[in-house]
Amino acid sequence: MPEIRNMTMNFGPQHPAAHGVLRLVLEMDGEIIERADPHIGLLHRATEKLAENKPYNQSIGYMDRLDYVSMMCNEHAYVLAIEKLLGVTPPVRAQYIRVMFDEITRILNHLLWLGSHGLDIGAMTMFLYCFREREDLMDCYEAVSGTRMHATYYRPGGVYRDLPDSMPQYQTSQWKNDNDVAQLNANRQGSLLDYIESFTDRFPTCVDEYETLLTENRIWKQRTVGIGVVTPERAMSLGFTGPMLRGSGIEWDLRKKQPYEVYDQLDFDIPIGVNGDCYDRYLVRMEEFRQSNRIIKQCIDWLRANPGPVILDDHKITPPTREEMKDDMESLIHHFKLFTEGYCIPEGECYSAVEHPKGEFGIYLVSDGANKPYRLKIRAPGFAHLSSMNEMVKGHMLSDVVAVIGTQDIVFGEIDR
Repeated sequence: MPEIRNMTMNFGPQHPAAHGVLRLVLEMDGEIIERADPHIGLLHRATEKLAENKPYNQSIGYMDRLDYVSMMCNEHAYVLAIEKLLGVTPPVRAQYIRVMFDEITRILNHLLWLGSHGLDIGAMTMFLYCFREREDLMDCYEAVSGTRMHATYYRPGGVYRDLPDSMPQYQTSQWKNDNDVAQLNANRQGSLLDYIESFTDRFPTCVDEYETLLTENRIWKQRTVGIGVVTPERAMSLGFTGPMLRGSGIEWDLRKKQPYEVYDQLDFDIPIGVNGDCYDRYLVRMEEFRQSNRIIKQCIDWLRANPGPVILDDHKITPPTREEMKDDMESLIHHFKLFTEGYCIPEGECYSAVEHPKGEFGIYLVSDGANKPYRLKIRAPGFAHLSSMNEMVKGHMLSDVVAVIGTQDIVFGEIDR
């Protein structure tokens, strides 16, 4: 008998589905996977270590760069941890703004997931559709923070500033004539809230378009139904959270089970799957589009009716306005002290978690009374999901690895933290 030897092959990091920073060492018997070993550490962020060497308020920007597709949700967990240790509560308007932007971020994240997952499996059009909608929401990020990705908009005690009353307008150029510009600016005539409302009115139709393309598409179903099945018990013991856990049929969502901010005052449902395969996880995320849209609509209505402060007035932890800083010596001192040495947090430790688009994103913060964390530990959802890769792809074909990476929706900023 000839000796049969398994073949070892590298999947990534340059593979388009490995997204540049995942190296999978696959042990294969022909086309069947016997073992998958994810090698990480190709991005080496060192966020936890960096944050321990900086004042608390200077590390908010590092959070954006963890999962660089769900920027504001990362900030949210970190800011909540600081507020918990300081014992402060932000104004209610700030809480509604945070919730609204969390849900905008969830839609942004799922759009990128759907576009890249579709592209990996072979549905080119999805990518173009999803980026069309992402562009609109990126403008919301830009309107409130001045940047399209790494916003640093949430601050301990509230948010950086209130929602703007006007949206930036497109200008006529050699590429766009007056008619094109008028069309592009049609929904930008009012405030940011008007702009977001016009998006929420048309977004359900967009989700219907995505579903028309994929949900009953036989090629899509052949690539996802029955692939990467995880039982509810196994999903829990592997530490799954978010759509990965809900796709296996477990109704666990921190927004409902351990509400933070104003989620307990909003009306929405938790979508859950039945079979725990790639297709069910796809359906769960598609329904999350609709539920997030519902939450954003409720936030818009509340924010329209309730003006008010969006950040605490305690200048030991929040900066004075630019106007105050330039007119008043006391405010200038506060500003200078705050941005050079920050503030000291009482000794203690806390864990705060949010329902991030990918699962439970938690920050464990230990303070020794200084102006920088003694220890910061990040609980990233993607890390637990990636560690189940071997179990999920064992016995599947090589092409199914791509579907499983897609369904896990991993981003390496939070894995190589």
